[in-house]
Amino acid sequence: MKKLLSIMLVLVLALSMLTGCGTKDDGKDDGNNDAGNNAGSDAGSDNTASGYEIALITDKGNIDDKSFNQGSWEGVVKFAKENNITHNYYKPEEASDAGYLQAIELAITGGAKVVVTPGFLFEVPIYEAQTLYPEVKFILLDGSPRTTDYSDFTIKTNVASIKYAEEESGYLAGYAAVKDGYKKLGFMGGMALPAVQAFGYGFLQGAQDAAKELGLADNELSVIYHYTGNFDENDTNKATAKTMYQEGTEVIFACGGSVGKSVMAAASEAGKKVIGVDTDQRYDSETVITSATKGLGASVFQVLDAIYNTKTWETYAGTTTYFNAENDGVGLPTIVIGDANANAFDRFASFDKAAYDVVFKTLVDGTVDPIREITLADTNGYATAEELVNSLSLTKVAVEVR
Repeated sequence: MKKLLSIMLVLVLALSMLTGCGTKDDGKDDGNNDAGNNAGSDAGSDNTASGYEIALITDKGNIDDKSFNQGSWEGVVKFAKENNITHNYYKPEEASDAGYLQAIELAITGGAKVVVTPGFLFEVPIYEAQTLYPEVKFILLDGSPRTTDYSDFTIKTNVASIKYAEEESGYLAGYAAVKDGYKKLGFMGGMALPAVQAFGYGFLQGAQDAAKELGLADNELSVIYHYTGNFDENDTNKATAKTMYQEGTEVIFACGGSVGKSVMAAASEAGKKVIGVDTDQRYDSETVITSATKGLGASVFQVLDAIYNTKTWETYAGTTTYFNAENDGVGLPTIVIGDANANAFDRFASFDKAAYDVVFKTLVDGTVDPIREITLADTNGYATAEELVNSLSLTKVAVEVR
């Protein structure tokens, strides 16, 4: 009798486990469910015959990271809801090329016809996936498919490589800060990758132009320019920011993913300010006066619209498309989410929406065209102060590289 009861208990437990692996989800969630966790253990189940048609694969962060994952997912959700298309996100079991590729495979097995991947970490996995799954369309944000050794950058016709004019967004941040009265600035980038470099170069150029308009003397502005070598929130990065603030830096452009959290912590203790990056980070800390943003959601929405509605996928297929000020791909935040009457510029002392509109227009019409790349002696991408000053024609800005 005891043996029979034991067998029955095992069967009940097994059935319970099977039931727990498949939760119903119509794919039209608001991003708050956890369906995609653990490489989509629940994401693969659905209440339709075709599964989830649009899938997003998260990088090593979470769907609510207030950065690339969240911004991209918001674009997916907005488009999918408006067009009644099933959608879900999948979180890889491990942050590696193999882990990302496995999550992509899981999403496609679950019915995905379009896969969105946010960030340069997906460059190698998408290089492989574009050949493995020729019938699937991939939207690769902030990167281009490549081999591990950087020897081949082929973009096949089932891939849209989307990048952003970070130099324009950085320009707006530097311009706004100086126009608002800041004269001691800091830049803390993550790794010296093209996107991070462009943010920094634009930041310096924006500060330079604002200083000229204000009639400031040569070298009246100072900028401490630093790459952390990582995108992490850690004590070392916090200590670096703390030192910069102690030395008189008033505001730091934190351009390195979770590095920003370290900078915000230091700013909070020092009573200083921060400029966020990629998405509007005012919601993370009162120290954030503005953010140099990328239109992640807007660009995802636009490419999905090209696939499903305007039938203009060929515009993006097999090539790299840059989103910039002209197509609202970059900018500073102009609204406060959830409050239509709020002022997104309320953390500035004097710089306001009217002043922003004027400088933004110069980027749209091409009157101002910030430099994105400069020639460097260091093959790893680290610029000297002299290279920055000479290449970017900085006369008002004294640069110290650390």
